Amino acid sequence: MAGLLGYFRPFLTIAAAGAALLGISGCAQDRAPALSADAAAAPREPYRLGLGDKLRINVYGQPALSGEFQVSGAGTVNMPLIGEVPAVDLTAKELETMLVERYADGFLQNPSIVVEVYDFRPYYVLGEVERPGSYPAREGTTLLGAIASAGGYTYRANQKRIFIQRAGESVEYEVDPQTTVTVNPGDVIRVAERYF
Repeated sequence: MAGLLGYFRPFLTIAAAGAALLGISGCAQDRAPALSADAAAAPREPYRLGLGDKLRINVYGQPALSGEFQVSGAGTVNMPLIGEVPAVDLTAKELETMLVERYADGFLQNPSIVVEVYDFRPYYVLGEVERPGSYPAREGTTLLGAIASAGGYTYRANQKRIFIQRAGESVEYEVDPQTTVTVNPGDVIRVAERYF
């Protein structure tokens, strides 16, 4: 039996190597979906509030109720008199409507309220960049600009395999770094590692 095993050992090694190669090629095909051109170029419209967004809320004629507020970790804005108001995933206009309803319910007559975002939540850059972390979102930030903000690529970076997960989504998309990709507040960018 040992003699037969010795005879077939080279063939078993070749078969194992072939299976490993098939496994590698199978992994290469299990790629993340590509981000569509429309989704890459344009910011999400209208903008939806998220954790960490800073808001300027003006309740006309009521300076004590007006001011600067932040969307808390619980996803709410703590307003004078009416307390915690849900804000995550609302547009500024939708939050205005909710605040008007809350203040009109026994606190103010015909309240007029304006909500504006003056400081967006950050985006995140992970993986093979010099300084992974969170960065303040600015209008017009692109994928390559975001990577540059994080200090650029490390020597291990695979500059052709970059992924983005849009804020509020669970899917990670693979993006072409040669195209213009707009980075929105709350997005997560990941630069993959190059294997030698």
